[in-house]
Amino acid sequence: MSHEMQFYINGEWVDPVVPHPFDVIDPSTEEAYTKISLGTKADVDLAVAAARTAFETFSQTTKAERLELLKRILTAYKARYKNLADAITQEMGAPTPLSMSGQAGIGVGHISKIIEVLESFEFEHLEGTTLIAKEPIGVVGMITPWNWPINQITCKVCPAIAAGCTMVLKPSEIAPIDAIIFAEIMHEAGVPKGVFNLVNGDGPGVGTALSEHPGIDMISFTGSSRAGVLIAKAAADTVKRVHQELGGKSANILLDDVDFDQAVAKGVVNCFSNTGQSCNAPTRMFVPEQANAQAKNAAKRAAESIKVGAPTAEGTQMGPVVSEVQFKKIQDLIQAGIDEGATLLTGGTGRPEGLNRGYYVRPTVFADVTPDMRIAKEEIFGPVLSILTYKSDDEVVAEANNTVYGLASYIQSGDPKRAQAMAKKMRTGNVYINYPGGDMGAPFGGYKQSGNGREWGKWGLEEFLEIKGVVGYEAA
Repeated sequence: MSHEMQFYINGEWVDPVVPHPFDVIDPSTEEAYTKISLGTKADVDLAVAAARTAFETFSQTTKAERLELLKRILTAYKARYKNLADAITQEMGAPTPLSMSGQAGIGVGHISKIIEVLESFEFEHLEGTTLIAKEPIGVVGMITPWNWPINQITCKVCPAIAAGCTMVLKPSEIAPIDAIIFAEIMHEAGVPKGVFNLVNGDGPGVGTALSEHPGIDMISFTGSSRAGVLIAKAAADTVKRVHQELGGKSANILLDDVDFDQAVAKGVVNCFSNTGQSCNAPTRMFVPEQANAQAKNAAKRAAESIKVGAPTAEGTQMGPVVSEVQFKKIQDLIQAGIDEGATLLTGGTGRPEGLNRGYYVRPTVFADVTPDMRIAKEEIFGPVLSILTYKSDDEVVAEANNTVYGLASYIQSGDPKRAQAMAKKMRTGNVYINYPGGDMGAPFGGYKQSGNGREWGKWGLEEFLEIKGVVGYEAA
């Protein structure tokens, strides 16, 4: 039976209180390929009630019991791996190789890492005669985005389970099918009823209902800074914990001792990965003034070598952006870059040649960008790179930090000590030196308007815990 028009509440697939059909669009064709139902406050009330009841017992389970549950979830996830990858390709346009490796693969990474973390995690310790206990915060409302959908689901749900929390998940209504498959995985793994609940819906409906619900103890949200502000305001009246991973405008600093052809090419690929739809994409490339011409040539070559096409086509490196709304926003910002006087090296408005249907964007590189331009300040969330120049290390640090965001920054240098010294000056939650490999245990999150709190590994687990001090505790 298909569950696309249903919600998962209290261990069962249930119909919405009031059905509200909603088309799910394939961004490569601009056509609906299935429907879901959007939920309402009434559906949220049912899910929260189930989660509250389940919390009474699940919060008292042992670490060993939760470890065993997470291992079953991992096994069930692997069994549905290709289903998840295929869903992500169709609902948000990621090329098949990216869906199979990065998109679906990162879910395995998060579940495996939290199992590793939980095995050695201590929930209690003594400080003198005071017991310090770390306990589950309660019922968590989770609101996840469409750009790395299963990544954000697994890096919230699995640490929450490790902590002993129960939850209600609202995935993006734009890319909801992978979340429905994930709910099936949770059911197959034998997650106790009410521990995990899924209600589809939009932000104004289900998102707001979760944020302001008195039965929700914590909101964990990933999405835009604009939406994050609304969620924080809705949550304020009930003084619940609000954990947010929001937007970014990450700087990629190329110091004067790098191989510019190589460093620029890698920066372009990094920026355009996932069609530029990553909150930590390195969209502002800073190069020394004397290397500007070389950087321009290298960036143009790299961008023009990227093959844009249907996500399922052989050799496609970049698929469409997720929706018509995103497409129009990106086109507007590309035009703004042209109008404000940046040098368009390649790309521009409109679809790539040969693609007249689907939300495809031309890989675009601007040079001679100044910090006051919209393309240097606003999060574009598409395949658009801005190249800026600098004269000194102090100047580039100041300009890189001159943003309301603070999610990530990137530093390329032939001198590790020089890069490390600069990393200390960056006002970002993550700094990546010389395009390193991924680290599933590194804390992920941002400064300033990029949010608060951290995800991934033990840092993600800590977010779902309350601290209790039991004073006058007598050790056995």
